[in-house]
Amino acid sequence: MSTAPSQTSAASEAWLLMSRLFQANRGHFFAACSEVDLSPPQVIALRSLRPDDPMPMSELAGLMHCDNSNVTGIVDRLEDRRLVVRQAGTRDRRVKYLLVTKEGIAVRARLEELLGHAPEPLLSLSPAEQRQLAALLRKAVGESV
Repeated sequence: MSTAPSQTSAASEAWLLMSRLFQANRGHFFAACSEVDLSPPQVIALRSLRPDDPMPMSELAGLMHCDNSNVTGIVDRLEDRRLVVRQAGTRDRRVKYLLVTKEGIAVRARLEELLGHAPEPLLSLSPAEQRQLAALLRKAVGESV
């Protein structure tokens, strides 16, 4: 089944506009990384982890779209900062789970303060438009609407 050209061009335009929005706000992201003294990949990894739900390192690699070896280096540095700990799986000790420490929870909370609010261009949308955009993006990433 092929996609109609108008749908493809609309999707391409939406993707380009999202990229422009992220590019326009990347300075804010880098400033937040600097404030907590973490690299962008470390921030992405820490924000991807759920404090109440240990995650296998391989799952984090999948979320970050990188090799397990890359995640190992990122986690090494997070562990050095005592933000996460590795724990062997109970069923398969070769599987390493990542747990967010109390210090990691505090840094995640600070990152949420710094990054958890919408950038100005999104705030210029009406509340109804914001809800519509959020619903469309949830649908696009496969989450329930």
